[in-house]
Amino acid sequence: MTQLALASLRRRGGGPVASFLSVFLGTAIVVAFGSMLDTGLRPGTPGGDRTTLLIIATVVGGWGALIVASAVATTVAVTARQRSRELALLRSAGATPDQVTALITREMAVVAGLGSLLALPLGYGGGRVLLLALQATHQVSQRTHFAFGAAAVAIGLAVGMVVAVAATRITARRAARRRVVDALFDAAAGGRRMGRRRFWAGLICLGFGIESVVMSQTMVSGKDVYDVQMIASEACIFAGIGFALLAPLLLGWAIRLLGPALRAVSGVSGVLALAGIRQRIQQAATPLMPIIVVTSIATGTLYMQAITNSLHARADDKSVDMLNYVIVAMISVFAAVMLVNLLAATLSDRRQEFAQQRLVGATPRQVLAMVGAEDGLLLVVGLAFGTVGALLTVVPFSIKTTHRVIPNASIGIYLAVVAVVAGLTVGTSLLATWRATRTDAIGELHEAAWQ
Repeated sequence: MTQLALASLRRRGGGPVASFLSVFLGTAIVVAFGSMLDTGLRPGTPGGDRTTLLIIATVVGGWGALIVASAVATTVAVTARQRSRELALLRSAGATPDQVTALITREMAVVAGLGSLLALPLGYGGGRVLLLALQATHQVSQRTHFAFGAAAVAIGLAVGMVVAVAATRITARRAARRRVVDALFDAAAGGRRMGRRRFWAGLICLGFGIESVVMSQTMVSGKDVYDVQMIASEACIFAGIGFALLAPLLLGWAIRLLGPALRAVSGVSGVLALAGIRQRIQQAATPLMPIIVVTSIATGTLYMQAITNSLHARADDKSVDMLNYVIVAMISVFAAVMLVNLLAATLSDRRQEFAQQRLVGATPRQVLAMVGAEDGLLLVVGLAFGTVGALLTVVPFSIKTTHRVIPNASIGIYLAVVAVVAGLTVGTSLLATWRATRTDAIGELHEAAWQ
């Protein structure tokens, strides 16, 4: 079975690469924060430094680990779900559900194990940089020396390798235990239904986000800005994850609401885009998830920090601000990479679809226009709900600390986030589609038949 898994990996390209990048970058970030736990628990670390490092490792690192684990699980689940047709064919050839599950799981174990191990040196370097940032902002004294040990390695491997293998096994097991006919139909349809567990998980996350809003208004004093900040920041994170989990449902509503406008603006390209999205609603909603998460967390956190900056001008506060920007940048960069990663993986899986469209008469330019129309709809929906998630942090924080509903901060922050998200989405989609339409259509179908 292991030899078969290795042979399958050598044959496949985009899926394993996307999973590897997700595990590699996610593990590196988690290991960097985990090393703060090793450093804080190191004998000889001053008591004040130990407290700061443990807070960074548990609170900030905990949120980072949650976001990373969600992104890793989503990426590997998407790549496993893209193989539903292959799994059904294996079943029809005589393979048992357990054999199919074992094959896919072992493939991911190889990819995730390699990604996690190669990420350890990068995580080590990231931890050193993070400690230097803490020392440069006077949060930690120069007497504290960096330590890298069991905590960083264990947490990194747990979030990277264990989460990836577990998510793959769950997805593969669910697909393998379905009837062959149902699995083939669902693969052809691209997955039209959203699972109940995902639906309730999304609602629960939104509930936690609303709870954070209420707590920020009732549990802490507006005079203690950093206490308000600690609670209010959770709202944009929970809301972003919640809306991301509900992405297929949100996209379905958007099609009904915005469909006529898209057809009027994009013409035939809009009609084809809407038909394609309806056919594969779950697959189409995959890139929507990182768009929502990046917009919600980046906008909410940056505006909250901008409000804090307008209230405090002491040197110590400036140091905390700098540290917050460093941490937000690390998480935002990871989320942005996941956006590019998921877009590339999703479009790579559509090469056969693009080839079929070209064989029935569509030109490469028309295919690009169709993907551009899809991107426009995804951006409108993703930015809208990402903005709502951000407002659940920004508005309550502004009311509590400045007694203003609209914060006294530049609109340029929001425009910058929108520009980055839109640029990454459109740029990655059009580049991947352009590369897919450069190849021979018949050759593309022949290659897809052998994968």
